[in-house]
Amino acid sequence: MPVRPDDGAVRWRGRRGAAGAAVLGTLLAGLVAAGCAPVPSVVPAAAAAATTCTPGWTAAWHAAQQAVPGDSLAGRTLRMVVRPGAAGEELRLRLSNRHGDGPLRIAAMTVGVTGPGAAVTRPVPLTVGGAPVAAIPAGAEVLTDPAPVAAAAGVPLTVSLFLAEVPRTIGSHPVAMRTAWLSGPGDRTAAPDAAGFDTTLQSWPVLTGLEVLAARPDGAVLVIGDSLVDGVGSTPGGDDRFPDQLAARLSAAGGDRPMTVLNAGLSRNQLLQDDPPAGGDAPSTRWDDDVAAVPSVRDVVLLVGTNDLAAGAAAGDLVAGLQSFAQRARAAGLRVFLTTIPPSASGGRATPTAVAARDDVNGWLRSDGRRWADGVIDAAAALGDPGDPHRLRPDLDSGDGLHPSPAGYRALAASVPVGELSGSPCRVSPDR
Repeated sequence: MPVRPDDGAVRWRGRRGAAGAAVLGTLLAGLVAAGCAPVPSVVPAAAAAATTCTPGWTAAWHAAQQAVPGDSLAGRTLRMVVRPGAAGEELRLRLSNRHGDGPLRIAAMTVGVTGPGAAVTRPVPLTVGGAPVAAIPAGAEVLTDPAPVAAAAGVPLTVSLFLAEVPRTIGSHPVAMRTAWLSGPGDRTAAPDAAGFDTTLQSWPVLTGLEVLAARPDGAVLVIGDSLVDGVGSTPGGDDRFPDQLAARLSAAGGDRPMTVLNAGLSRNQLLQDDPPAGGDAPSTRWDDDVAAVPSVRDVVLLVGTNDLAAGAAAGDLVAGLQSFAQRARAAGLRVFLTTIPPSASGGRATPTAVAARDDVNGWLRSDGRRWADGVIDAAAALGDPGDPHRLRPDLDSGDGLHPSPAGYRALAASVPVGELSGSPCRVSPDR
């Protein structure tokens, strides 16, 4: 069994006072206007640790969060299914109250192999700092202690949390595309059966990550953005979102190409402004939580902008926002890939103004994007109708004119230049 590099470590982290995305964009756009060149691509700092090929903690699953009402959860057991993208001999969970407006107290917690419905096989108790209770202040999050539960890539695990005290506002991932369950009053974390779990949810409250202790950690690519990352239009419970299909493609490629693919999408998310009640914080605002805090990330893919167009954003502002995000990723030592904005006939995205702005942004990405990023993914070309480039190709459309179908997400994954990703050198270089 691998030796834990930070055995028993408990890490508390208060919510960072990040400046708004619009402020960051303005500052970096000013640098661009002043003639500053794009930050050159460098070897990722996270990659340096990963390529030593020694045991280490790596992210296996991730969920971005935004603020939602939490009062209906108090005194009940929440049971959620997650599908790890990496394997390890031990695991730990990342539990968050970063959006809470008061303390969150989890009085019991377990993890086990997913059974039918809300059932779980051999639920194992979890602790935080050696105690079976996690009391998380507003604005903070915690890692559970390492648990002797093996995780296999692609094999679902079920997490159960008894939420004894819940603030009025909590953090949750509202569009999970997977069913979660809520019990009646009481602690049912240790119960293997599904009895009492009578309420279903389509969200992941509180739980923001699952990390595994891997003997030779793979690198991770984190996809961040809006509902096209989140997977709206995919099959509920089918794991055929864009990040899922990219992971399958990387796995099939073999060699050093396989990477853990992490989903940091938020439905209705915008690049240029925070919108907590609807689409959550913008990618730059949530950078610390959804990128910097996630172990083993080497590459970042940004797929966003369609909601900004619907809100009336100008092309120049979107370009400046993309430049700002790319600068931040490269300055952090990560490789970054930008994507063109797919066409849509939905929600004001097909007006002449929105179409012109989208065409201008996509034109800039195709002609100049590589000056700022390590690669450009042409989502618009992959999903657009050749006969009418202002709409999705009918066989790739989920039916709402905005979100791809599973076939559309597969086409999007096929458009990613996998040879340009960092990959996982430890798969083919045992001595590194």
